Amino acid sequence: MRHPILSMFLGLAVLITAGCGFHPRGTTQVPSEMKTLIVDSGDPYGPLARAVRQQLRINNVKIVEDSKKNRINIPSLRLQGEVQGRDTATVFRDGKTAEYSLVMTLNAQVLLPGKGIYPISTTVYRSFFDNPQAALAKDTEQDMIVQEMRQRAAEQLVRKLLTVHAAQQNNKATLPEPEIIEPGSGAAEVPSSSATSLQ
Repeated sequence: MRHPILSMFLGLAVLITAGCGFHPRGTTQVPSEMKTLIVDSGDPYGPLARAVRQQLRINNVKIVEDSKKNRINIPSLRLQGEVQGRDTATVFRDGKTAEYSLVMTLNAQVLLPGKGIYPISTTVYRSFFDNPQAALAKDTEQDMIVQEMRQRAAEQLVRKLLTVHAAQQNNKATLPEPEIIEPGSGAAEVPSSSATSLQ
């Protein structure tokens, strides 16, 4: 008698979580038109490109090679790099910095062939305690925090693909007719009037 009731509750829990749009942490619903992407980066093997590729794969996005044939039909995610900075958050009595506020900003562009270029960016903040008596441990801790910030920023960048999709849907009526780009022609890839900034 216990097992049928237990399996009924388990089945009900699965149905409820499936129906409410629950997804495991770190995943998002990438728009269907961006389920296949070209990832373009000035440093394709750097930590930023690796973190973004990892997040795309977690979200079941197929990453394809950059080629003239692929560029005609497949959207591109162009990583423009990361900017790191830090500001003093608190100080000790002697005036030395006690805590920093770390900032990391990732900038990218999504190119939808024949539809437009959509700039996207994301910023992540973390605090870091500067212990002058443990210099080596401090450097190791800061490296770990920067890696974690990069992961969070990559997650947020992938979520921004939803805003690109929404902006593209909202601007359909205002976008100019897409140009037909022939491979090898000197034509611009996308009309400049179709760029939309998504912050």
